[in-house]
Amino acid sequence: MLRSLVRLCAGALLIVAAASMPAVAAEQPGAADEQIRDAALAFMNENGIPGLAIAVAVNGKERFYNFGVASKETGEPVTNTTLFELGSMSKTLLATLAAWAQVNGKLSLDAPVSDYLPEMRGTPFGALTLVNLGTHTGGGFPLQVPDEVTNDEQLTAWLKAWRPRYPAGTQRTYANPSIGMLGRITAKQLGMSYADAVEKTLFPKLGLAHTYIRVPPGERAAYAQGYDSKDMPVRLSPGVLADEAYGVKSDTRDMLRFLEANLGQVALEPEMQRALEATHTGYFRAGPFIQDLVWEQYAEPVALNDLVKGNANVMVLEDNPATALKPPLPPQSEALLNKTGATNGFGGYLVFAPARKTAIVILANRNHPTEPRVRFAYRLLELVQGAAAH
Repeated sequence: MLRSLVRLCAGALLIVAAASMPAVAAEQPGAADEQIRDAALAFMNENGIPGLAIAVAVNGKERFYNFGVASKETGEPVTNTTLFELGSMSKTLLATLAAWAQVNGKLSLDAPVSDYLPEMRGTPFGALTLVNLGTHTGGGFPLQVPDEVTNDEQLTAWLKAWRPRYPAGTQRTYANPSIGMLGRITAKQLGMSYADAVEKTLFPKLGLAHTYIRVPPGERAAYAQGYDSKDMPVRLSPGVLADEAYGVKSDTRDMLRFLEANLGQVALEPEMQRALEATHTGYFRAGPFIQDLVWEQYAEPVALNDLVKGNANVMVLEDNPATALKPPLPPQSEALLNKTGATNGFGGYLVFAPARKTAIVILANRNHPTEPRVRFAYRLLELVQGAAAH
């Protein structure tokens, strides 16, 4: 009976607004808040999601919406500090680290891999540029590192033997191995492991105080339990290049700060701000979007159908023609940038629109299809700022 009451209370809407005072004050829900609540509960119900955390910022005003439970076993409610697995949204942080390394003269994204991994000289992998690694245009890598590759020695051997299926820069094939290697190379140039590079350098410089690859013992109680598509409890398992490609855990507060930093609304060191802006550079056109360094960019106004198409399985699991932008497209204000992410037990979405000065974070502790997540995010955009309906 008590657990049922806890779950019932945890399922209620929690709305807070950021304030300049140390404590964050609760506000009475408005009409848009009630509509967001209804849309969120419908989204959870339709996709069997136990817990959902949403963060929204419009013109610097932040709002947080928390629903359901972080764990069905304990009934612990979702809060602003519940840690979720980011999955491939982790790649946006990898891109930021790589761009920061370039700003600080540690590497050049236009340089070939072999400049930083001499053992790859004379191989197709060694001839790729770091931009190819960061834009899924390396020539046809598999989605995942092969199961038989279980350590760094085997990874090196596999990369040496790898052969492209098409010329670099002509097709976009979404892949964890190539982008994971961008993270590995960046960390090598910074003289540390990737986990150390993000946890000890990147996250502090971004002001991300509750974001981890290695969740410390004192924060494990905040780590949500994930649930797979069959509703079985699951969390991320370690693997080769997992840290780099999909290994970050974070909460809505930190991820909203990260998006607001991308909008230029957070005071950062100049080098870090330049790095964030560099990740918004467009390198290839693929399907309905422009491929930036990890981020996927859509010209405003964005049609819902284009957003759904750009995040569909065909863009993740198949080769798609890519057209190089020469010169690369500078960061655009009239654009919407997004990145979805999922692990076996979690699913989320990051989206921000510079001209609208709007950012949205969606984090859920169940693996679920991407399309309803994108449709839900678009509905949130409509509710918080009147996104044009198409």
